[in-house]
Amino acid sequence: MTHTTLSSLLSHFKDTIDHTSVHLRVKESLDRLFGPRRPWPSLTIGDVTVPTPIVQGGMGVGISLSGLSSAVANAGGIGVIAANGIGLLEKGYFQDGRAANIRALRREIRTARASTDGIIGVNIMVAISDFDQLLQVCIEERVDLVFLGAGLPIKGMPVRELRAANIKVVPIISSARGAALIFRMWEKLYRDIPDGVVVEGPKAGGHLGFATEHLDDRSYQLERLVVEVIDALAPYTSARGDKIPVIAAGGIYSGADIHRFLGLGAAAVQMGTRFVATEECDADIRFKEAYIKARKQDIGLIESPVGMPGRAIRNRFISDSEAGVRPPFLCAYPCLSTCKAQDAHYCISIALNNARKGNLESGFVFAGTNAYRIKQIVSVQSLIDELSSGYEQTVVRKLAALVSRFEQLSADHESIEATVASLAKHYESLVLTALPEAIKRAKSQYRRAALTLERIRLSMGDTVAQAAALLV
Repeated sequence: MTHTTLSSLLSHFKDTIDHTSVHLRVKESLDRLFGPRRPWPSLTIGDVTVPTPIVQGGMGVGISLSGLSSAVANAGGIGVIAANGIGLLEKGYFQDGRAANIRALRREIRTARASTDGIIGVNIMVAISDFDQLLQVCIEERVDLVFLGAGLPIKGMPVRELRAANIKVVPIISSARGAALIFRMWEKLYRDIPDGVVVEGPKAGGHLGFATEHLDDRSYQLERLVVEVIDALAPYTSARGDKIPVIAAGGIYSGADIHRFLGLGAAAVQMGTRFVATEECDADIRFKEAYIKARKQDIGLIESPVGMPGRAIRNRFISDSEAGVRPPFLCAYPCLSTCKAQDAHYCISIALNNARKGNLESGFVFAGTNAYRIKQIVSVQSLIDELSSGYEQTVVRKLAALVSRFEQLSADHESIEATVASLAKHYESLVLTALPEAIKRAKSQYRRAALTLERIRLSMGDTVAQAAALLV
């Protein structure tokens, strides 16, 4: 019989265990298997806990604002407002970009707060020129978390102010070396450590923290990076004595993917691309439809004006820019000192803002490697439900294999148990009547069978423990 739901499979497994004659010394595993459970693990960062182990990736310019972030927070995850280029939503950006960024970020945080009682974070690029000012807005508005990427948040961090506002700090890194450096320097400079890390792999959309030649190198893939970062941060613990949560990001698409990375030791995942194609995403419908229309071959790399490779849905705007045929332009605001907009023949902030507004002829769409797999625009809650269902179905498939193994072991145990009983009776009869050599042979047969029986019993207990480990 095939069980399609976790509840029915667990019920069947319980019946199987109840009917076995074996005493399984795995009470804790049995309690976990058949006790109360959640659909998937919760995520705890410092004293913040959410029931859904998903962080919505921060997507500038203006893609993840109050609308998307509050919807994700309401669905049980961590919603994130992207601060990068947020002032482009303001009329006064071209006159005073810094003031416009501050105004827009403050407004979006307050709007999100008015829409949810859930957890709201802000993503800020460390490399931008108004990083300090935008971080100060987050402190003043007392957001729950700040996610800090595109640079190492080490020097000049207002750690005391962040702690006074009870804000959790989560750097976004792309290597174990970077994670270890941040934690080591924070201990040295601030006698503190960040509350978690996001490790972003090379399949992400947007700007990538890797050299182009490393993007397809197996040594730099997310599966390996997650394990390396967990190992690098093993010496550190939170104020409560817990492990530092490592959040996996970049190319994660399905519930099965979430299960896989949690199985590697990640505390949660960060997803951006999937949340673009939601009703609540703050971008224009034409931006979202670019994902629906994209083919696998449309998603490729660009050389961004900021000096990093990026992954986007390639279009005429990108091709023309690479060919140098874009018309002259003025930089809207010196947001990055390293930006080489003149060499790239466009301002990336303006291009991304045009795309946000649906003007794809004058801009382009950042996207992860799996964007082409998206076929429809859904609500955030529907997406979370789909991911949760996919996670559960992965558990069901793995659990079904373990249940099948347990049933075979149980049958083997029953057969060997009968053999052991028969050999014991035979040995007893020989003790009274047979020669010493026959007794010796019978005793050896009995011991071998008894050892096999014990190995099977231990394997049954181990199978139950593996099954319990699949559940929350």
